[in-house]
Amino acid sequence: MNTSTVLVTGATGTVGSALIPALRARGVTVRAMTRDSGRSVTGVETVIADLRDPASLTAALEGADAAFLNSPSAPDAAALQIRFADLARDAGVNRLVLLSQYAARADSPVRFLRWHAEVEAHVQGLGLDHTVLRPNLYLQALLALAGTIAQGYFAAPIGAAAVSAIDTRDIADAAAAVLTTAGHTGRTYTLTGPRAVTHAQIAAALSAATGRNIIFHDVPADQFSAALTGHLPPWQLEGLVEDYAHYARGEAAEVHPSVTDLTGQPARDVADFARDHAAFFTATNTN
Repeated sequence: MNTSTVLVTGATGTVGSALIPALRARGVTVRAMTRDSGRSVTGVETVIADLRDPASLTAALEGADAAFLNSPSAPDAAALQIRFADLARDAGVNRLVLLSQYAARADSPVRFLRWHAEVEAHVQGLGLDHTVLRPNLYLQALLALAGTIAQGYFAAPIGAAAVSAIDTRDIADAAAAVLTTAGHTGRTYTLTGPRAVTHAQIAAALSAATGRNIIFHDVPADQFSAALTGHLPPWQLEGLVEDYAHYARGEAAEVHPSVTDLTGQPARDVADFARDHAAFFTATNTN
C-alpha cells in the first residue's frame, strides 16, 4: 500500500513518539498532531489540534491518507475518539488505525475496556478501511513509578498474576506496519509481549538491569488507591483499580504472535525493556 501522508494523534505521547520514527523509516510523510503549540516534533510537519475542537481536527485531517487514533486520557475518551473517526471519514481519509486495549468488550467490568469496545463498534460501522490494535499493559507504565523503583520497590494490587505486558515500541512498530501495508482491513490485532510475566519477575528484570535490589510488593486495592489519591483524577484512579483487578484475575496473560506477524521481529521482552531503560530507575534520574 502506498500511504503518502499519515496523521498521528497524540504525537508526543509514549506510543506516538515511537510511531513517528517507525513511519519515517518506512518512507511515508508524517503529520504529527499535538495540542501544545510549544511541542513541535522534529523532522516532521506538526499540526496543532485538539480532540475537543472539531474545526482544528478537520484542518489537521485535510489531505491525510491515513490516521492513527490514539486514546486520550479523558473521562469522555470514547466520545472524543468517535467524533474524530467521523471527521476522518468525512475528510476522505483512506485508512484509520485505532488504538484500543487488550480484552476490550462491551460487558467488561473495566470501564476503560467498555469505552474502547464502544469506539471499536462505532468505527466498524463507518464503512471506513480500519484496523484495531489492542495492546496489553504497557511496560513503559513502569516509568511513572521510577521514583519508588529507584528506592528499591514498587507496589500494585495484582498478586502473582502474570500479564503479557508489551513494550510500546512494539506497539508503534506494529502500527507502522498496519498503516503502510495491505491486508489489514477490518482486522483486530491483540498485541502482547513474548511471554506473560508477574510483577515479581518484572522486579527481577529491573534488578538485573540496574544492579540494584528492587522488590515488588503486592498491596490491597484500597491501599493502592489511597497512595495515588490526589495524584490522579478520581475517574482515572477508579479505572486503574478496575484494570488491576482484571490483571489480578488472570485475564490478561494470553500471549499473541501479532507483533512478530506484523513486523517480522520478535516482541521485546521485559529484560529488553529493563536494560534499555535502566537509567530511568536510578536515584540520579528521578528528580
